Amino acid sequence: MLLALVMVSINLRPAITTVAGVMNQVPGVFGLDPALLPLLGTLPVLAFGISGPIGPRLARRLGTGRAVAVALMVLAAALIVRATVPALLLPGTFLAGMAIMTASVLVPQIVKANRGTGWWTGLCTMGFGLGAALGAGLVQPLERAFGGNLPSALAVWAVPALLGAFLIHRSGGRTTPVPAAAGTAGQVPGTASPLRKQRTAWAVTAFFGLQAMLYFAITSWLAVYLVSRGLLPSDAAALLAWFSLAGLPASLLAPVLAARPRILRIMAPGLGMSVALALVGVLVAPVELQFLMVGILGFVQSAGFGLAMALVVIRSAGPQSAGRLSAMSQGFGFALASLGPLGAGLLHTMTGGWEVTFWVLAAEAVVLAGAGFLAIRGPLVSVEPAEVSLQTQAKPSPVR
Repeated sequence: MLLALVMVSINLRPAITTVAGVMNQVPGVFGLDPALLPLLGTLPVLAFGISGPIGPRLARRLGTGRAVAVALMVLAAALIVRATVPALLLPGTFLAGMAIMTASVLVPQIVKANRGTGWWTGLCTMGFGLGAALGAGLVQPLERAFGGNLPSALAVWAVPALLGAFLIHRSGGRTTPVPAAAGTAGQVPGTASPLRKQRTAWAVTAFFGLQAMLYFAITSWLAVYLVSRGLLPSDAAALLAWFSLAGLPASLLAPVLAARPRILRIMAPGLGMSVALALVGVLVAPVELQFLMVGILGFVQSAGFGLAMALVVIRSAGPQSAGRLSAMSQGFGFALASLGPLGAGLLHTMTGGWEVTFWVLAAEAVVLAGAGFLAIRGPLVSVEPAEVSLQTQAKPSPVR
């Protein structure tokens, strides 16, 4: 199951970073109006925000594993269609985003159902980063391997998506039913408030959305920014891949460390401030130091994503609540995140430079620190009476 989950996670970023790594080539190869490039970077994230509820609903009908497998097969089809039919580049990218979101929201639910530790969440989040790095780093070598054919270099990513669908389907991936709240001697049925009325759920959603907005703004425009600083397009694409690779250790360790309350109290707000400082560093550092600064930014940004995924698991009372919180945090969060690539691109166009864009992103990272502070406080998120009842029973009775 863990192997299948990691393989699924690896497939949930290349559809975005492969295009980001060759953004400057897209207008010439696909005949896309350069003015639509910000839209191309925004579409998958916008699809994330719209398709959040699809995953849990599909899981209730098919089972979690089958739902993820179906999503990956749709992803594979979207990758092929958008690469081979230039007129469908934008619709295919949107469909790929919907498929990615459908699978993504179910990963924490499967982890929670299998009682996965922080290492499970860490390995899955590391899979996201590894997939992003492979997508950005291999797109140009694959293009050369296919004789300069960029569409083939983009379409080939359908193969690992199909492999991930096969593995998760074979592993099962069905969540364990929550034991009934009634019918057990001495058990008092619990009650659960609607998710929209739980402050912890909104705090986790804000944290997820803000870190995702930063991530997609950075991955969409970092290579373009570096080219404007004088780097060759191939070197800029390599640094974009380095951005993801440098974050792999952080995405693995952040969920593990987050399981320790003392560390979590510092980590949740501290990561936002670290991202703000790293963004300023990339802006002001000379070209010779960009390898170091991009690596630092990739490390702290990936730690933020690892913590966001961990919060969905840690701050939920059971598998069903984890699935619902995952859908809410990623659905609303990615709807917010869709403003990242578009806003960054528009700020660059309006100002003619990158200074304002980077300072605005740094200010957003400070707000992220505040969201992290709030996300680790308050009661656990629960939408199932059974989970509330079981949670209550697990607590020792107060001394009278």
